[in-house]
Amino acid sequence: MRIRVRGPSGQSTISLDDSATIKDLQSQIAEKTDLVTFDVKYGYPLKPLQLDDYPSDQKITEIGINLNGESLIVAQKEGATRPGNDDVPPQPATSTRPPPAQTSRPQQPDSADDPPEIASPEHAGTFVLRVMPDDNSCLFRAVGAAVMGEMDTMVELRSIIAGAIQSNPGEYTAAILGKKPDEYCTWIQNEDSWGGAIELKILSEYFNIEICSIDVQTLNLFQFNEGAPTRCIVVYSGIHYDVLALSPSRPPYTRANPLADGDTKIFEAVDPVVLEKAKELCRVLQGKHYYTDTSGFTVRCNTCGGTFTGERGATKHAAETGHYDFGEAN
Repeated sequence: MRIRVRGPSGQSTISLDDSATIKDLQSQIAEKTDLVTFDVKYGYPLKPLQLDDYPSDQKITEIGINLNGESLIVAQKEGATRPGNDDVPPQPATSTRPPPAQTSRPQQPDSADDPPEIASPEHAGTFVLRVMPDDNSCLFRAVGAAVMGEMDTMVELRSIIAGAIQSNPGEYTAAILGKKPDEYCTWIQNEDSWGGAIELKILSEYFNIEICSIDVQTLNLFQFNEGAPTRCIVVYSGIHYDVLALSPSRPPYTRANPLADGDTKIFEAVDPVVLEKAKELCRVLQGKHYYTDTSGFTVRCNTCGGTFTGERGATKHAAETGHYDFGEAN
């Protein structure tokens, strides 16, 4: 079986035979992510995979979850630190795939799945992807990391969305929102609700910044509040948002840290090189299949048993029912 692992330092692939045990999987995850203790999530939307609840010698094929072809999101366990990094603060309890701060470059696997870096001599630095946690707030974390320098501003940003909708009833109607404005405002302030184009538009106008969103699968560029003097760039990979950052040429190596010291995430809108480098990085991500094709895959609601096609179907069902526990349909 082949299992993709997305950890704080990037993505890699694990290959195991059908006799592999839970211990084998844990060992491979630790090797690929350089994490000693970790939490694992899987499915769509993500749900915990409690590997410690199974006997270490139990076969993976016997746990009742088909992990072949699955993508596992691995995060450092709350309160744990990497060896030699005793000064690193624990990550928030709500984080999945969180970026543990590092003071030296980690040993990366020799794999084509390593995240790309695009050198930019014009800026004396390198464009990198700062990976956001997978917790249904990745859009808010990505924008918050850029415009506020802080990932954990989801509640505040969700409140800004609700306030803008309530203040502009003529613009944000039920036809635009897909539900009554008051219902949408309640829904978007739920930590399980996903953001999209409406949220990017509102936040770009609130902060008077252009937010550029690049779709990895299609390489389409969407610009919100175009004409603002500055911009930030978020990278959309189907069911997830990350943020683009310019890392100076010789900082302490912290590629996996979304709030790395020295990062630049706000750029002058008149600088054409930034968008060129961003598109170049996304082309590399596209070549690595760093995206989920949300248009045709089938998901099952684990609450009511219904099946739906694509992200649109799952999102519509979640909005109508409040069911957020989805998994891959067999």
